[in-house]
Amino acid sequence: MLRLVVLACIGSSVAVGVSGQIKKQFSVEKTEKCNQVELRLHAKTGNCFIRPSQNDDILNIYSNQDADEYAHSFSNELKGSKCLVNLSLEQDGQRGVSQKISYNLFGSGERPSDKFWKVYLTESISYSLDLDYGLGNANIDLSGLSINKLKINTGSADVNISYSGQENKVDMDTFRVKVDMGSLHARQLNMARSKVVLADVGFGNMYLDFSDKPMINNHVIGKVGAGNLVIHLPADDVPVVVTINDSWLCSINLSRTLKKVAPNKYANDAYAKDSKNALVFDLDVSMGKIVFK
Repeated sequence: MLRLVVLACIGSSVAVGVSGQIKKQFSVEKTEKCNQVELRLHAKTGNCFIRPSQNDDILNIYSNQDADEYAHSFSNELKGSKCLVNLSLEQDGQRGVSQKISYNLFGSGERPSDKFWKVYLTESISYSLDLDYGLGNANIDLSGLSINKLKINTGSADVNISYSGQENKVDMDTFRVKVDMGSLHARQLNMARSKVVLADVGFGNMYLDFSDKPMINNHVIGKVGAGNLVIHLPADDVPVVVTINDSWLCSINLSRTLKKVAPNKYANDAYAKDSKNALVFDLDVSMGKIVFK
C-alpha cells in the first residue's frame, strides 16, 4: 500500500497576502514497488496549478486554504506495479456556482474565489493523467514529465496546457481534451510527443498549437458541436493533410497553404502519402467553427 500523508498545516508556510498562507495539504510517497501512476484529479471549483517537481513523491499538493474551507476525497491503491491515486477537491461553504456565473456574465459582486491548489508531480516516474475541472482556472505545465496518457475534461473552467522548457520524456499514446462550455488552450503540442490527439468541443473554445515541427507522426481527431476550434499550423515544409466532415450550418476557415485534393480533403505542398512526421487531421463539425492559422 502506498503511504498517504494528509496534512492540513504541516511544513513551512509562505505568506501570500490576504489569500492566507501556502500549506502542504496532501502527499503521496513513492515506493519501490510502484513504477507507474494513474492519477485521477477532479476539481469542482477554484484555481488549480500542475507543475513538475524534482522531489520523488508521486504527489504533493499545497494550498492557501485551511482544512475546513474545502471538502475532499482521497484514495490510493497499489495494483501490481501500478499506483492508482484518486483525488477530488471541492471548495466548501462557497457562495457557489451561481456566484461564479453571475460574476462572469454581469461582472457584479465579489470575485468568486482567490483560493488555489498547487499540484506537483515527480519527474522520476511515468503517469497517466485524468483531469476533470468544473469551474475556475487550471494551468498545467507538463515540461520534463513522463506522461503516457493525458485526458482533460473542462466543464466551464478555463484550462491552459503548456511545456515551459523540456519535452515529454516518453512518446504519449493519447492526448485527449474535451471542452463543454469553457475554454482550453494547448500550446507547444509538438513537445507532447503524442501519437494521437483527440479534441472534443461542445459550446466552448479550443486552441491547439502545432506551430512547431512535430517530433513524431501526429493524428488529430476532432469533433466540434457549436463551439470554436482554432488550429495553429507549423511552417510550410511540414506535411499536413486535413479531412473535414462538415455541414451547411458550420464555418470553415482554411489556411492559404491548404489546397483541395479530394472531396472534403485538403493538403499542403509538402504532403505525400509516405511523409514522415506528418500532421494528419480528421475533423467533424456540425454547427461550430474551425479555423486553421
